[in-house]
Amino acid sequence: MPVLNIIGCGRVGRALARLWREHGVFDLGDVNDHTAEKSRAAVAFIGGGRACAEIAHMRAADVWLLAPPDDRIAACCNELSRSAMLAAGNIVFHCSGALPAGILAAAVARGAAVASVHPLKTFADAAAAAQTFAGTSCAVEGEAAALSVLKPAFERIGANLFQIDASAKTLYHAASVLVCNDLTALLETGARCFEAAGLPRADAMRMVEPLLRETLDNVFRLGTTAALTGPVARGDVEVVKRQLAALSLADPRLDAVYRSLGVIAAGLAAAQGGASAAALQQITALLKNERH
Repeated sequence: MPVLNIIGCGRVGRALARLWREHGVFDLGDVNDHTAEKSRAAVAFIGGGRACAEIAHMRAADVWLLAPPDDRIAACCNELSRSAMLAAGNIVFHCSGALPAGILAAAVARGAAVASVHPLKTFADAAAAAQTFAGTSCAVEGEAAALSVLKPAFERIGANLFQIDASAKTLYHAASVLVCNDLTALLETGARCFEAAGLPRADAMRMVEPLLRETLDNVFRLGTTAALTGPVARGDVEVVKRQLAALSLADPRLDAVYRSLGVIAAGLAAAQGGASAAALQQITALLKNERH
């Protein structure tokens, strides 16, 4: 069984390592995080491995997962590559959605094979992410020698793998941010609007949950165009005008979000065909703050 070492064991690294241990994919070796306490906590969560607070104190391994924050991956790779632990034929990979495998060039110079595998999944809770990982889509790119080991390792824990062009990763990751992280930010924007309207946040979030879940169900069942409802879809110019005025008074930042997303909604409404072209033209002008 190949030995896996982990450098920078955050929620992604912890969840994956626990699954690989449970499925007998890798023999867990050394686990490094940026403090001794965090390294020990990672080992306790994973259920295996040896806590190691310093990269220089890690032992040799067959496979190295570099899972610190994105802005530390290259530095960790450089430090590993300067050490005696990294050997020709080792596999070094990261799980960043924004960075290509090429950022691990220092490991390539030492004869290692490199790759990246990005799980298209939220890891807000490492334990929950591990429990629900099966079926997760993962974007892969890198060297064939590395992927020949990593692909079956991820498939063993239930991943669905798809190839991505390394040059497209920034745009791919931006799309992931929009549909995941920015959805969270959008819900926060809505929560602030409800509070400004006099509704307690907890009550508002409880009431909006079924609406949100139904909307998501409609999007994946019908597609974004058919799933659109509301004043823009109806071409209701006066409602949009009043809402813009109310949002502008409540918080100009909320007004800006409404305008940006409303323009996209107007495009969907035009494709839907339920509202008149003249009404959508008026709404788009209002949203763009255009005067005729």
